[in-house]
Amino acid sequence: MGKLSVFNFLTLNGFYEGKEKGDVSWHTHQPGGEEGEYAAEGAGSGSVLVFGRVTYEMMAGWWPTPMAMETMPDIAKGMNRSEKIVISHSLTRADWENTRIIKDNIGEEIKKLKKDKSLTILGSGSIVTQLSDLGLIDQYQLMIDPVALGEGRSIFTGMQKKLDLKLVDHRVFKSGTVLLTYEPA
Repeated sequence: MGKLSVFNFLTLNGFYEGKEKGDVSWHTHQPGGEEGEYAAEGAGSGSVLVFGRVTYEMMAGWWPTPMAMETMPDIAKGMNRSEKIVISHSLTRADWENTRIIKDNIGEEIKKLKKDKSLTILGSGSIVTQLSDLGLIDQYQLMIDPVALGEGRSIFTGMQKKLDLKLVDHRVFKSGTVLLTYEPA
């Protein structure tokens, strides 16, 4: 059986996006270095990538471009060849290669996929919230950038149930970024 993981960049005060929807300009990651190597490993893991519409549109607008291939070739290759799922009621087409859309019965569809595959949610706070409330997320990998914002959106905005977690791993990067890996307690 596969597992469902979350991989998300956060500010020190817990925001995955800034004040404006989709704003990740605060993210300090630069191509290369330790974080780039870690991201390249993840992109090549074979995990099915799961996005909400906003994150999908942002990713699909970047990773297939020549600039992405030039700037971060290993990550771009992994992202482009990976199987991808977009959870969206409003998206009608998904043109990025290897992508399909799930519109209904999100929990049931994810349960079916987890029987055979590992899945990773990238970004997509509302999807993280929905699937956390359904108890379907097996692991949370949270990469904390050494930056704080006055306003932003929490990865768990709208959560209906308390989520108790236990720390199972951590890593400190030379940049000051910290990767914390949690599982449900």
